Amino acid sequence: MFRTLRNAFKVPDLRKKLVYTILMLLVIRIGAHITVPGVNPDIIRDFIEQSDSGLISLFDAFSGGAFKNMTLFALGISPYITSSIIMNLLTIAIPKLEEMQKEGQEGRKKIAKITRYGTVVFALLQSLAFSLSLGRSGLFYDYNTISVIIAVIAMTAGTAFLMWIGEQITENGIGNGISLIIFVNIISRLPSGIESIITMMQNRQVLQAIALIVVFFLMVLFVVLIQLGERRIPVQYAKKVQGRKVYGGQSTHIPLKVNTAGVIPVIFASSLLQFPEVITGFFTTDPTGWWGSFVNIIRINSYGSILYFALIIFFAYFYTAITFNPMEVANNMKKNGGFIPGIRPGRPTVDYLSQVLNKIILIGALALALIALLPIILSWSFAMQITFGGTSLIIVVGVALETVKQIESQLVMRHYKGFLNS
Repeated sequence: MFRTLRNAFKVPDLRKKLVYTILMLLVIRIGAHITVPGVNPDIIRDFIEQSDSGLISLFDAFSGGAFKNMTLFALGISPYITSSIIMNLLTIAIPKLEEMQKEGQEGRKKIAKITRYGTVVFALLQSLAFSLSLGRSGLFYDYNTISVIIAVIAMTAGTAFLMWIGEQITENGIGNGISLIIFVNIISRLPSGIESIITMMQNRQVLQAIALIVVFFLMVLFVVLIQLGERRIPVQYAKKVQGRKVYGGQSTHIPLKVNTAGVIPVIFASSLLQFPEVITGFFTTDPTGWWGSFVNIIRINSYGSILYFALIIFFAYFYTAITFNPMEVANNMKKNGGFIPGIRPGRPTVDYLSQVLNKIILIGALALALIALLPIILSWSFAMQITFGGTSLIIVVGVALETVKQIESQLVMRHYKGFLNS
C-alpha cells in the first residue's frame, strides 16, 4: 500500500489528485472543531456517556467526534446516506425512476440531484430533532426560537458542505468522496482508542489490553480476506474465422467478489436503525410506553443486534441485485460468443450465475454481520470494554482497500498511456 502511494506521488497528475483529496479531508477535520453558535457541548458529551445506545456512539464515530462536540459537521454525512437508501428503494418501486436510471449518465445526474435535495430535507429534520430534544435538556445557553433556528441552519449547511466536498473528491480527487469522509472521521478517533489501551496497561489490565490488540489485528486480517476474496467463473469465447484470420478463442473469467456489496450493507443498516431515535428526538429524550420499548429493543447493544444482523444480510442481497444483473451479463456473453464451460448459453447461464451469486452473497453478508457484532459479543461474554467497533473496522479497511485499488488502476492506465505514446 505504501509503495503504491509512493509511486502515485511520482506521477504529476495523480499527485495533484492526492494533494487535493488530502486538503479537502483536512478542511473536514477543521470544520469538525467549529462549535455551533450558542450551544453547550458538555450537554452532548454527558448525553453520549449516559446513553446505552450503540447507535449514538456509532453516529458519533461516523461524524468523527463532531456530534459529541456539537460542531458544524455534527450530523456528518448520515442524511446523505439515508437519502441514498430511500432513492435506491424508490428506484425499484417507481418505474419512472427506474427508467431514469437506465438513461445513462444524464439519468444518473437527475437521480443524484434528487438525492441532494433529499439530503438537505433529512438534515433539516435531523438537526431540528436534536435541537428540540436536547434543547430541553440544556443544550443551548439561551434556549429560544432564534437559538434553535441558528443551530438547525448551521448543521444543515454543514451537511450540505460535506456532501459537496464528497462529490468534489469523487470528481477531482482519488476514491469515493463520501466513503473517504466517513473513513477519515473514524480514523480521527484512533488516538483516543490507543490512549484507552495505554490506560488499561497502566491500571495493570495488561492481559485484557493484549487480548484487545490481538482481536483487533485478527479482525483486520479477516476483513482483508473477505474484501479481497473472489470466485472466478471461467468464460470461453468461440473462435471466429474472417478470411484468413482467426479472431477470439481466448479464455477469461468473471470475478465475483465474496463481499459483493462492500461496506454499503453495514452503512445502510446502521443508518436505518438510527431513524426511530431521530424521530423520537422531536418529542423527548426519554421515550416511554410502547414506543420507548421499541426504541430500546432496536438498539444495537440490545435485541436490536439481531435486527442489525438481519438488515446487513438483506442490504447485501438488495445492493448486489441493483449493481449486478445476471441476465445482462449472460446476454453480453452470448452476443460476443462467450459461454461458461459445461453451461449452455441463455437461461441456463443466468440460472447458474444467480445460483453462484446467491451463495457468495450469503457468505460475504454473514462475514460482515459477524465482524460488525463481534466486539459487542466479546463485551457481553467477557465483560470487556471494547474500544473499537466492528462496523467502523469494516468501513475503514474496506475504504482503504478500494482507494488503493483505484490508485493502482490509475497507475496502470498511466503506464499504458506512456507505452502507447512511446
